[in-house]
Amino acid sequence: MSPTASPTVVIVPGLRDHVPDHWQTVLAGRIAGARTVPPLTSGRLSCGAQVTALDEVLSDIPGPVVVVAHSAGVMTVAQWARRHRRPIEGALLATPPDFATPLPEGYPTPEVLRENGWLPVPRTTLPFPSIVAASTDDPLADFDRVADLARAWGSRLVDLGPVGHLNPASGHGDCPRAQEFVRELGRALSDVPADARPHPHDPASGGADEHRDRPVSWPTRR
Repeated sequence: MSPTASPTVVIVPGLRDHVPDHWQTVLAGRIAGARTVPPLTSGRLSCGAQVTALDEVLSDIPGPVVVVAHSAGVMTVAQWARRHRRPIEGALLATPPDFATPLPEGYPTPEVLRENGWLPVPRTTLPFPSIVAASTDDPLADFDRVADLARAWGSRLVDLGPVGHLNPASGHGDCPRAQEFVRELGRALSDVPADARPHPHDPASGGADEHRDRPVSWPTRR
């Protein structure tokens, strides 16, 4: 990658429909050339279909990419990385759900998630730099479980504080810090030769515990 090249930002939503005031929608409108993986009209719960939809968007982008995923979209990215090898400059992985434990009423059960290909959740090192942004009161995942997942992925862990599932339903809309993370990922190691880049599990790069940030402030929708 050229030091001056600008990566294309690819938004990977969860299993939701289009939500105008969702922070991912707002972010996509602020970043020139951003692409969004469109909601599926059928087979939305199929992990394979979600992975295919993501890969179709990525295959249409000739240059470097920074992925911004939320909720089940994080799991889509993890499953995609297990099956495909397109160049990714970095990934922001916000509030991943814990699919391995029962979710609140109204959400798919672990059995249904397994039938649709979401389980087991990949726990190998992601082949690109990543930031896992976790909530301390997410109804869909315990913070310590997310921290453990970040460690397995070789991701930097960011403690967002009590932001629920980081969506309008939790009272959270615009998230300016997301754009800061995108800029950070876009410039991370961009001018370092590929063979000189540290592996996420190398001592020089640390793991989730070494890279855990302090809580950050995210705007709340009133």
